[in-house]
Amino acid sequence: GDSSPGDPPFWGVSSSPPLDPDPGGFSHAGDKSRPPAPEPARPRPMELRVSNASCQNGSLINLYCSSQKVLCQIVGDLSPEAPSNATFISWQERVRQSYGFYIGLGLAFLSSFLIGSSVILKKKGLQRLVATGATRAVAAGEVANFGAYAFAPATVVTPLGALSVLISAILSSYFLGETLNLLGKLGCVICVAGSTVMVIHAPEEEKITTIMQMASKMKDTGYIVFAVLLLVSCLILIFVIAPRYGQRNILVYIIICSVIGAFSVAAVKGLGITIKNFFQGLPVVRHPLPYILSLILALSLSTQVNFLNRALDIFNTSLVFPIYYVFFTTVVVTSSIILFKEWYSMSAVDIVGTLSGFVTIILGVFMLHAFRDLDVSWASLPHTHKNPPPPPAPEPTVIRLEDKNVLVDNIELASTPSPEEKPKVFIIRS
Repeated sequence: GDSSPGDPPFWGVSSSPPLDPDPGGFSHAGDKSRPPAPEPARPRPMELRVSNASCQNGSLINLYCSSQKVLCQIVGDLSPEAPSNATFISWQERVRQSYGFYIGLGLAFLSSFLIGSSVILKKKGLQRLVATGATRAVAAGEVANFGAYAFAPATVVTPLGALSVLISAILSSYFLGETLNLLGKLGCVICVAGSTVMVIHAPEEEKITTIMQMASKMKDTGYIVFAVLLLVSCLILIFVIAPRYGQRNILVYIIICSVIGAFSVAAVKGLGITIKNFFQGLPVVRHPLPYILSLILALSLSTQVNFLNRALDIFNTSLVFPIYYVFFTTVVVTSSIILFKEWYSMSAVDIVGTLSGFVTIILGVFMLHAFRDLDVSWASLPHTHKNPPPPPAPEPTVIRLEDKNVLVDNIELASTPSPEEKPKVFIIRS
């Protein structure tokens, strides 16, 4: 079990005997007290057995060299094509783990604000300059949304799209003169509360960090079956159901947009990971998946915008946006569960909290749009007191009977009667 004198350490660490704690078991090169080991025994330490090789940052690997055990720790990713970027990648990985979730969360809030304000600019777009501003706001909002998917889980980013509905409702009351009644304001508060609950219980760690992992996840049998079902149902809706019932049923165009949204979100997520890996120095340019995702994103977004505009041209905007939000978020979250497996690391409490927050957001959006035309305010609410004062008693009418004539005493004349006018007397004849 003793080490051979003069054996160099392997794998960047020194080896130690597992049983003999005596430091005298090690011999230095200049120590002549022990004979050198025979030459045929030198290749034996290269026969290594590895255990616990999870290949993740911070994980430990046990190496067994004959009767000795070596414990190694992985401290960073190193690409074979870019060996000089090991320190940079390790630093970037630490930043991503510490602040990546909050960066994505901030980008999600920013995209909701920009997209919500773009709706107001579209409504107010009677001038060419304002219309240009609406286009820029939409573009900036989509770019921020793109970045949010690159840093934060889709389970967090997608439901926060309800904040764009909230922001558009608030800004419309100030810039367009549209009234936001008491129930609408209460719906806004409920949306904020639901979004807060979802952010608290959402998973912070990303399970997919490289484009190679993304490609492996997309080859999973469960996701392939799910994607084929979505694609077949979408084609049936577009070519069979939409020409017959699209003009009469609001759900047809909205379901088409929601189903296609699952592909667009997956493509955006993959392209965001590709951009991150590119700046990390990983070989993503020669990988075919980014080009496939770019094609999927272009086709899905064009189809999605086309059918959403059809729904907005035919049906009321106050109905289209809430229904579209519910269907789109449900499909995207389901797709994220199957593809990214973001919920596998969540506890039961976090899953219930996320679902509760999502249902709360749905209720808030429903209240915001379903009761927007009602005249409900604080002044219209019934006011009740603990001890209400009694109503004033009516004054009694004094009636005096005289010679079967009834005279009313409390008649006030507006002016002095003219000589032609006679006093008015009410007479009851028997």
